[in-house]
Amino acid sequence: MKKPTKKPKKQLKRKSKAKNSSSFVWLAVLFFVMLSLSLLPNESANEVEISYNTYKRLLSDGQIKEASIENDNSFHGELSAPATLINKNGAEFTDRTLFVVYLPADYAEQIKVWDEKNIEYNFEGEKIDWTSWLLGFAPWLLLIGFWIFMIRRMQGSNNGMNNVFSFGKSKAKMFSSKQKKVKFGDVAGCIEAKEELEEVIAYLKSPKKFEKLGGKIPRGVLLVGPPGTGKTLLARAVAGESNVPFFSISGADFVEMFVGVGASRVRDLFEQANKNSPAIIFIDELDAVGRQRGAGLGGGHDEREQTLNQLLVELDGFENSSSVIVMAATNRPDVLDSALLRPGRFDRQVVVDVPDLQGRHDILKIHTKKIKINKKSVKLHDIAKGTPGMVGADLANLVNEAALLASRKRKTTVDNNDFEEAKDKVLMGVQRKSMVLSDEEKKVTAYHEAGHAVVAIFSPEADPVHKVTIIPRGRALGVTMQLPLDEKHGYSKTYILSRLAVMMGGRSAEEIIFNEITTGASNDIERATSIARKMVCEWGMSDAMGPMSFGKKNEEIFLGREIQSHRDYSEQTAQQIDHEVVTIIKDAQKTSHKILTDHIDLLHLMAEQLLEHETIDEADIKLLVAGKKLSKKNNK
Repeated sequence: MKKPTKKPKKQLKRKSKAKNSSSFVWLAVLFFVMLSLSLLPNESANEVEISYNTYKRLLSDGQIKEASIENDNSFHGELSAPATLINKNGAEFTDRTLFVVYLPADYAEQIKVWDEKNIEYNFEGEKIDWTSWLLGFAPWLLLIGFWIFMIRRMQGSNNGMNNVFSFGKSKAKMFSSKQKKVKFGDVAGCIEAKEELEEVIAYLKSPKKFEKLGGKIPRGVLLVGPPGTGKTLLARAVAGESNVPFFSISGADFVEMFVGVGASRVRDLFEQANKNSPAIIFIDELDAVGRQRGAGLGGGHDEREQTLNQLLVELDGFENSSSVIVMAATNRPDVLDSALLRPGRFDRQVVVDVPDLQGRHDILKIHTKKIKINKKSVKLHDIAKGTPGMVGADLANLVNEAALLASRKRKTTVDNNDFEEAKDKVLMGVQRKSMVLSDEEKKVTAYHEAGHAVVAIFSPEADPVHKVTIIPRGRALGVTMQLPLDEKHGYSKTYILSRLAVMMGGRSAEEIIFNEITTGASNDIERATSIARKMVCEWGMSDAMGPMSFGKKNEEIFLGREIQSHRDYSEQTAQQIDHEVVTIIKDAQKTSHKILTDHIDLLHLMAEQLLEHETIDEADIKLLVAGKKLSKKNNK
C-alpha cells in the first residue's frame, strides 16, 4: 500500500501559522510608524507666535526673508538671520528664525510693502497637521487592530480576514472522491458493523432503487463502542465505498464562546451537505454536544443546549428527496439526550465492540503490511491469541512498538521476540532499569509475585499465568500477567472467587514467609474490594443478600450520568453489605493462604528462580511445577 504524502498538510499548517502571526507583525509596524512620526522634527513646533506690532517692526527693519500666507490669514515668516523673538505672552526665544503672526482680514495693502522689502512670499491653502492627526487616532487604531488580532487567533485564522466575520461557518472538513479513499478492506475486526452499514452504502449508490420500493433508509446512524475500536475509520470507509462527499467534524467544534455560533454552524453544515448531496455528515464525539438537556446550572439553558436543539431541528428538517445521511460516533451513549435516539433521527445504533480473536488477527494483518516482518518467526495468530481485550488502536500501537524496538536493535526485520517485548511493554509497562532494589526488597517482591502465580496455578477456572517478573515495570515493583485461553464475555462466581484469591496471593505469601505485610499489595486490595462490592451490590453473588441490586444511580444528570448515586436501602442493609464484602475478601485470603501452605515447596522454588532469572514465562512455570530448576538457557 502506497503511503499517502503528508506534504500538503505541512504546507497548510505552515501557511496558517504565517497568517496568525501577520496580524501581530502589522500591529508592531503600525506602532513603530506612530512612534517615528512622533519623533520627527515639527516645523510648527519651532515657530514663535509673535504679536502684530513685533511683526511690523521686523517688516520695517527688513529682517523678513520669505513667508507663506495660508487661508486662515496666518503669516508664516522666516528671518534672514537668527534673532531674539518675544511671543504674545512676553516670553523670549533666542536664535530663532521662524515665526507666525495672524494678519487682519484686509491685508491687501501690505502686499505692496512685501514687494518693496523684496520678501519672497506665496499663498497656500490651509495645511493639515497629519502627524498630530495620526497620533490622535493611534490609540484607536491600535485598539481596533488588537481586537481583530484576538478574534482571528480565537477563530484559527485559516481564512484570513474573512474569518473575523464567519463565526457561524461550519468547521467541517470535506473529503471528496478525488482524495485517498478508505475502503472496507482497510477496516477489520467489526464484521457485523460493516454488514449493518451495507444498506447505507447501497442507498447512497442508488437511492432511487429504494424509493421505488417505498423503503426508507435510516437518516441517522450512531456508531457506539469503546475508544480505539475504529468508529471514525468505519465512517470514512462508508464514504469511500459509496464514493460520496464526506463532511467530518467534532462535536466540540460546534460550541464557541459566542452565543448562537454553535446553532449557526449546524445550519451551515447541513446546507453544505445538501448542496453536495448525496453526502455523509460525520460528527465525532457526539456526546460533547448531544448530552441530555437540563444538566447545567440554572436549568441548563446554555449555548450547548441551543446547539443541540438546532441539531435536532436539522435532523427532522431533511426533505424526503434529500440524500444526506448523518453518522455519529460516541463511547458514551448513556449520556445522550433521548430526543437524539428516537426514530427519524439516530434511529440505528451500530455497535463497534472490542474485536475477538479472528478480528485481532485481521487487524494485525492490516497493520503489519506497513512493516517488514520475519514471516518465519512471527505468527500473527499467536500474537492475537495473547492480546485479549485489545482494540484496533492498541494493536496498531503494539505493531509500531515492535518496529521501533527492532530498529533500535538495528535489525533488518521485525521478529517474534520484538513482538513479545512490545507486548510486555504495552501490557505490563516500561521496564524501569534505573530503579535499584535492595536484596531484601527483591526477596519480598519475588515471594509476592510467586504467591500470585502459585495461587493462579491451583485455583479452579483461573486464567493461566503467562509471565512473572520482578523487574520494576510502570509503577509496580513486579508483575504477574495472566492471559485467558478463550474469549470471555460472562464470568462465573467460581472464576471471580478464584480471581480474588489470586489477588490476595501476594499478601498471603508475605505473611507466610516473612510473618509481615508490606504496602506492595495496595493495588491488589483496592481491586479486590471493588470486585467484592460489585458481587454484592450489582451481580447478586452474595448468599446472605440474595439476588438484589443496591445503590440506585442518579437519573438527574449533572455534567454526565452516574456522577453520583444515592442509597435506596436502610442503614442496617448498608452494614450487611459491608459485612458481606469483608467476608468475601477474608474468604479469598484464606483460600490463597491454604493453597500456598499446601504448595510451600513450589512457592520457595519459584521465588528462588525469580531472584536468579528475574523473569519466567509459561514454559518455565511448567518446569517448576514438575519440580525442575531452570537452566541458564531458559533465562529470559
